[in-house]
Amino acid sequence: MPIVVRIDVLLAERRMGVGEFAEKVGLTPANVAVLKNGRAKAVRFSTLESICRVLDCQPGDLLHWVDEDAEVVS
Repeated sequence: MPIVVRIDVLLAERRMGVGEFAEKVGLTPANVAVLKNGRAKAVRFSTLESICRVLDCQPGDLLHWVDEDAEVVS
């Protein structure tokens, strides 16, 4: 999937655990895992807003697009 969700990076930077994050955002830890592992097919704007509020970030800090067609140079 070309969209990478960087919640794990932002949680580490803020020294926040998944349980605490899930509680503050209003998600279950299982749904946080779905987001972190890139298995989510969609995210509600209200959820995205809550995530950004809790992590004090912008949506672009959470989501990163990766060009799957780009050549890998070694």
